[in-house]
Amino acid sequence: MSSQMRRITLARRPSGMPVPEDFALKTGPLPDPADGEVLIEVTHLSLDPYMRGRMDDVKSYAPSVEIGGTMVGQGVGRVLVSKAENFAPGDTVTGMTGWANHAVLPGKEVRKLDDSLPPSTALGVLGMPGFTAWTGLRKYGQPKAGETLVVGAATGPVGSLVGQLAKAAGLRTVAVAGGPDKCQLAMDTFGFDAAVDHRAHPDAGSLRKALAAEAPDGIDIYWENIGGKLLEAVLPLMNTHGRIPVCGTIAWYGGMDDTADRLPMAWRSILVKRLHVTGFIIFDHWADFPQFAKELTPKVAAGEIAFLEDLAMGLESAPAAFISMLTGGNTGKQIVQIG
Repeated sequence: MSSQMRRITLARRPSGMPVPEDFALKTGPLPDPADGEVLIEVTHLSLDPYMRGRMDDVKSYAPSVEIGGTMVGQGVGRVLVSKAENFAPGDTVTGMTGWANHAVLPGKEVRKLDDSLPPSTALGVLGMPGFTAWTGLRKYGQPKAGETLVVGAATGPVGSLVGQLAKAAGLRTVAVAGGPDKCQLAMDTFGFDAAVDHRAHPDAGSLRKALAAEAPDGIDIYWENIGGKLLEAVLPLMNTHGRIPVCGTIAWYGGMDDTADRLPMAWRSILVKRLHVTGFIIFDHWADFPQFAKELTPKVAAGEIAFLEDLAMGLESAPAAFISMLTGGNTGKQIVQIG
């Protein structure tokens, strides 16, 4: 056990895409848990696109990280000291530890994990990304057998599960991914019926033709992870009464590109096709998490759900891994293994 707490902090607000100088590594003494709290030694840390928004000082659905504050994030680890009921040293747990090798959290904000599965799954397929896919598709995608689904960032932890759940429900599934290797991965590992490489298409018009070829009956559900030219390409292909669950817009996390000027022209598609476009934040749905876990855990344990994890080693690797993830450099769920 380390005798010091090490954490990655926000050194400054990024301008556009983050760079290494926006982060700082800080070291200090281990914190002591108070009554009702536990001290956790973090073994795995989740990196997720939403963290980019927390680096900005803007009003949003959650507070910004303060300058000098620990970067926000979910982790898993082992309880070292417990002053909370129902937790004992050695328990494997998960909670919002932040980018750090240790964390003190109230027991009520910590969840004990089943040791029969790798603890890292609580950060991906059985954690927030998996829950996001399950919730958004079920509540807002409302899939029906015979329909066509298109998913952006299809080999990521959210998109890959959306595709598998939709395929199991009898839909034609079309992946959009970056590069031929990820397109092949989408079909071979995650079972998509077809895949389109967005990097092979310089503009929305070219991308739209490729999507139309793979979705000849139009698109009924577009799972929005991307924004940018993919959204511009998809809107005219949507079928009447189509659904668009808006999960993220990673193409714009570093600032708006020129597609933002053209999208109002495509906005009419929402009116004339009576589309249902629904933005959702998974934090609003935590009451449904037990049902998600009950339904998906046995399927993951039985190997019926495919998932991939991209491990970066050591806390110091978190900033570089995060920056790479924002531009599609990861394959699968991006995790930092600390211990």
